[in-house]
Amino acid sequence: MNSPMQTGKFISFLFKSVTVGLAVAFVILFLRPDLLTKDSAVVEFTQGPKPAAEKALAAAAAGGQASLAAPNSYASAVQLAAPAVVNIYTSKVVTTRSSPFFDDPFMQRFFGDMQVPRRQLESSLGSGVIVSGQGYILTNNHVIEGADEIQVALSDGRTTQAKVVGNDRETDLAVLSIDLKNLPTIVIGESDALRVGDIVLAIGNPFGVGQTVTHGIVSATGRNHLGINTFENFIQTDAAINPGNSGGALINAEGQLIGVNTAIFSRTGGSQGIGFAIPLSLAKGVMQQIIEHGHAIRGWLGIEVQAITPPLAESFGLSETKGVIVAGVLREGPADQAGLKPGDIINQINGKAVDDPLALMNSVAQFPPGTDIKLQGIRGGKPFDLTAKVSERPAPPAAAPQRMPEGMPGQMP
Repeated sequence: MNSPMQTGKFISFLFKSVTVGLAVAFVILFLRPDLLTKDSAVVEFTQGPKPAAEKALAAAAAGGQASLAAPNSYASAVQLAAPAVVNIYTSKVVTTRSSPFFDDPFMQRFFGDMQVPRRQLESSLGSGVIVSGQGYILTNNHVIEGADEIQVALSDGRTTQAKVVGNDRETDLAVLSIDLKNLPTIVIGESDALRVGDIVLAIGNPFGVGQTVTHGIVSATGRNHLGINTFENFIQTDAAINPGNSGGALINAEGQLIGVNTAIFSRTGGSQGIGFAIPLSLAKGVMQQIIEHGHAIRGWLGIEVQAITPPLAESFGLSETKGVIVAGVLREGPADQAGLKPGDIINQINGKAVDDPLALMNSVAQFPPGTDIKLQGIRGGKPFDLTAKVSERPAPPAAAPQRMPEGMPGQMP
């Protein structure tokens, strides 16, 4: 049995413990009452609208799904689109001189023009997309330009000769036609709905190894001022694009066509994660005009313009650099007949602001020939308002492939 002394010590210890506990509770109750609330461990922040991913996850949980993880395969998208992507093989006969030895003026004095021209067959490859069961194929102009023979190979093993329906050098697009039955066609998507970060896949025939699929994201949209084409509105992607991919499909994660692979930005000629595709929103309109008219039809004024730099704005007494200065006017052209003169400043077309030469060119090009448009601007410090009748833009001459800025080659894959 416990002695009275041990029992006293235990009671004393218990009393001290209770006293300390009550003291601590008293301090907490009066100094930090928030620690005793039910949700004291939850730190509340100001919450904005639920992100789309969180909403989708909540919807999936409500529907009994365990999770909404990112897909581990895009095979369904590829399976839907790949049959409509074709390989394009072109060939042309090129005449060359037998030897550069006879190009020397000194040698020509003695031997004259004794060269015998040599004819050789050059071949190249690219890709294309079947966009219609009627046999229309969308591709790049540089893939087929100048070709004497064009052969198309389908993914199902069939091959056939193709005819050129028409081409457009200013967007680097072309439409071919083949005569086969039961053609696979691609599903058309909405390139204007693309966002930076969206998943995209490039399908084509790089280096002639056969149909290949690469994967990446949309790195940027609306890329222009690259010096690749006259009219530019590129989708930039890091999906690998290599020589032979030109004219191939850029598709979204649902397998829908949203662009035509066109060029790469590269120091070596290989893919470095910067590729460009023509968005379908641009390609579709050009393709329709080529099918209907054999070429793209655009509006044209017959003027040469330049951007307004700060020094020019100061010399003209302008408060801003928006608008363009008319540097030249083609005699008897639409602008000349409307009364436009060199030195005029155009800042609006049909009430819509014009910020730079590219904006003016794109704006005028959208008007069908024969359309009357209003030009607003400044002449001699005073506003003017003219009406010009748009003519059809002349086709540009064939030109060598252009280069990318800063000496970086713009490869046409």
